[in-house]
Amino acid sequence: MTIMEKYLASTYTIDCDEPSIKGKAAELTKNKSTEIDKAKAVFYFVRDRIKYNPYGGISPLEEYKASATLRRGNGYCVQKAVLLAALARAAGVPARLGFCNVRNHLLSKEILDGLRGDNVMKYHGYALLHLNGKWLKATPSFDIDLCRQHNFIPVDFDGTQDAVFHRYNQDGKLHMEYVHNHGIYDEVPWDEILASRDWLLKEK
Repeated sequence: MTIMEKYLASTYTIDCDEPSIKGKAAELTKNKSTEIDKAKAVFYFVRDRIKYNPYGGISPLEEYKASATLRRGNGYCVQKAVLLAALARAAGVPARLGFCNVRNHLLSKEILDGLRGDNVMKYHGYALLHLNGKWLKATPSFDIDLCRQHNFIPVDFDGTQDAVFHRYNQDGKLHMEYVHNHGIYDEVPWDEILASRDWLLKEK
């Protein structure tokens, strides 16, 4: 198996061989002739049709499967990134996962209280898609309705450059700050994610 074949293959969570994933990818890309157009089609589906659920991370690993997120219709950043990677692979676009820590300066009080006042979101997940010979970051986390509701700037993807969180919101307020890069992964780093929220698990 070549490197690119590896990033087109199915894994436990990036289950791109599942009929539901293959069928949705075919539906989304049936009139698309280029890899960039296919990548854009699956990106915007995941961004907007799969609603952002900030509590999606409190789930067992099986709920991180792309097919589970597609069926559920919502997820948080990691689950949506996994679904984007799976749909891209099913459409013939090599994909993998990236993880980093981001500081969200505009977290709601409810979520901030649940995190004991820490506004650093650990192991934020995004997808990387291989297009025109390079890997591009694609962040499909916040759906368009959520962005409009909270005045966030939507993350757009044109298939030629990275699509990451904007530093400021529509009002010019500081929003997202990238504070640590964990690197690139072939699969969801489940043990690392669990370890990063060990204190939360002990309190439950």
